[in-house]
Amino acid sequence: MKTKFFFATIAFFASMMPNAMRAAEAKVVVNNADRFQRQEIVEADLAQVCRKAGIKMGDPFVVKNSLGQEVAYQVTYDGKLLIDASVRPAGKAVFSVAPGKPMNMKTVVTGKQYPERVDDIAWENDRTAYRLYGPALQKSGERAFGIDVWLKNTPELEVEQRYNTELSNHKRIQELKSKGKNDEAFQLEIATTYHFDHGNGLDCYKVGPTLGCGAPALMENGRLVMPYCYKEYKILDNGPLRFTVELVYNPAVVNGDRNVVEHRIISLDKGSNFNKMTVWYEGLTRPTDLAAGIVVHQEDTQSMVIGRDFVAYADPTDNPDAQNFQIYVAALFPNGADVTTFLPFEEKVPGAAGHVLGIVKNYQKPVKYTYYAGSAWSKNDVRTMDEWVLRVNTFLNALHNPLKVTIE
Repeated sequence: MKTKFFFATIAFFASMMPNAMRAAEAKVVVNNADRFQRQEIVEADLAQVCRKAGIKMGDPFVVKNSLGQEVAYQVTYDGKLLIDASVRPAGKAVFSVAPGKPMNMKTVVTGKQYPERVDDIAWENDRTAYRLYGPALQKSGERAFGIDVWLKNTPELEVEQRYNTELSNHKRIQELKSKGKNDEAFQLEIATTYHFDHGNGLDCYKVGPTLGCGAPALMENGRLVMPYCYKEYKILDNGPLRFTVELVYNPAVVNGDRNVVEHRIISLDKGSNFNKMTVWYEGLTRPTDLAAGIVVHQEDTQSMVIGRDFVAYADPTDNPDAQNFQIYVAALFPNGADVTTFLPFEEKVPGAAGHVLGIVKNYQKPVKYTYYAGSAWSKNDVRTMDEWVLRVNTFLNALHNPLKVTIE
């Protein structure tokens, strides 16, 4: 009896202690008002969380779910705490944040520059991968303006290994060809190139002098003024849950303005098919139309869906008869587009028929315009175009009805 009385007394006095004397902890509460399941990365203000939890900014902390299980998180360059939240319909998820040493967190989203491959910047998450082209490629004279798609059917990180395997065998392949051993060279190329699927995906999306998958462009007299390769870059976030890169492009001439500079911030989250794209321009002296969209290839000009606030396309790949699958691509405009349309090329572009676009009329600096662009693969998580359009609309609904995050 004395033992029970002793512990009861301790519990009573502990409950009467001021908050400052108790173990510090903050609660991040995520509410879902929708009638369907939500699974996405949510943001909380890091400074407010730390203040509530009694954590000095920069000190380590742990995040746990309602089961008391530690979960992965990320602190972003712009002061956000990212948590991967699963929230049932009309439900809520509660996460606790307290001082402590966090567990080793698996990186699910990452990217980097590859100077060994003409300054490509490539990034990926657990669904898909992307790349865009840099100064070394522009210097070579090759015309590749837009965003490339690399297909994946695994949640594991694949891009760096693909580059390593491809590039490490180039020299040997050329040696074999120079000795007339073309069959042997071809077999080695098949076994190592990322243009063939080795069980985890491949690169078979055609970009060339187009917007590819979702690049932006200003317009002049109804025509796109194509961006070329980036001039400068800075990686702002690099996993485990989000990748963010900021890019500055070389000056262009648009509607008489001779020094128009594009700025672009791209971010990709764990579990998402869609990159967040924010673009703005310096050097414009007059309102100018701004477009973003998807290249449409001549092998299939029918598989387009043009919505009020999105454009989507089932790309046939660079070899439709041999590949026999589709790459689903889309650009989404949650902040509105004045026009969504198909714009054919006036000049001949090999393999390309035009673009399906969202157009913002009379864009003016220094406004930052945000939209989304992304992809899926018929051999992975989206099997048909109908599924893709459903995913596009579901994502747009989530953007218009964000999960409510509060800090207690």
